[in-house]
Amino acid sequence: MTSPVITFLTLLVPIWSLPALNPTQSPGVYQLTEPVDHSECPSWDNRNNVLYYVNIHQGQIYRFDYQQLRVDHITLNGEVAPVIPSKRDPNLLIVGLDRSVAAVEWDGFSKPSETRILASLSPDFPNSRVNEGKADKQGRLWMGTMGNDGANGTPDEGILYLVTCDNLDSPLVEVAPVNISNGLTWNAANDKFYYIDSPTLQIVEYSYNDETGEISGRRVVFDRSAHDDLLGDPDGMTIDEDDNLWVALYGGSGVIKVDSSNGDLLDFVSLPVSDITSVMWGGPDLDMLYVTTSRISLTDDEKLQQPTAGAVFVITGLGTKGRPTFEVDLLGSIDDETCGTKKVLRG
Repeated sequence: MTSPVITFLTLLVPIWSLPALNPTQSPGVYQLTEPVDHSECPSWDNRNNVLYYVNIHQGQIYRFDYQQLRVDHITLNGEVAPVIPSKRDPNLLIVGLDRSVAAVEWDGFSKPSETRILASLSPDFPNSRVNEGKADKQGRLWMGTMGNDGANGTPDEGILYLVTCDNLDSPLVEVAPVNISNGLTWNAANDKFYYIDSPTLQIVEYSYNDETGEISGRRVVFDRSAHDDLLGDPDGMTIDEDDNLWVALYGGSGVIKVDSSNGDLLDFVSLPVSDITSVMWGGPDLDMLYVTTSRISLTDDEKLQQPTAGAVFVITGLGTKGRPTFEVDLLGSIDDETCGTKKVLRG
């Protein structure tokens, strides 16, 4: 495998000096970064005040340093999604790399020395890839895949897995079949799990057992098809301190806020691009909503009409905030062999 490439970029301008894209409206919407083809899977690391995100098809992992106002990235050999910080080593990232769960050590400045494969997924669907994932409160890793044939994936070739140190050789299947595994999050009480399979247009809720990681009792919380005023597919998702769901609409030009208890549509925040991929609370007070977007499905004319498509945006003034995200607890370091046999792709 080829060596990673590390690149140092410059933030457009400090966020607090940016005018809102539509200053007559509240909340404020700001463009934070330069566009890439398909920015996705934002993940906030409270320990370092860092936002991670990926450019899936280019294999790029990005790191936005809130305090230093800089964006850096590395490039791996494969499609990358998601990127999640590790609990015991803040410079260790757990990522989806094609159909594998991998570990990469990166401090944001030095060149990573190796990529370590921890688990392989979806052996029955060799054309699938990892698309989304998060850690739960116990540090277990939830990874969802999708069929990778065509722009809209392949129906029924995706799976939602639960990955732990004990099942790396055969990760546990939690939901199958899946079309395009996307948004996932947990409520404050940690007894409800929310999940999106994008083509279904639904957000579903499961009862959640924090001790075992077991989910049960599927219930549809929100169905986008029941809202004629909305467009697009539900994509990435996060939750606020009041257990309201914030959901990116791919093809819907905005982010929706949904009451998780009854499915009421509470708010819609418009963005100047059509394909919104995911959302994540961040900032020192967790009151800034970071939004990733895409340009990969746009025509040439649409790219001219949406020059900021593919950028990361941030929305402020929403009157709420998120809760700290969970980190993956699989390895103590890149060399830790207490969890699985060490398989190094690059050294």
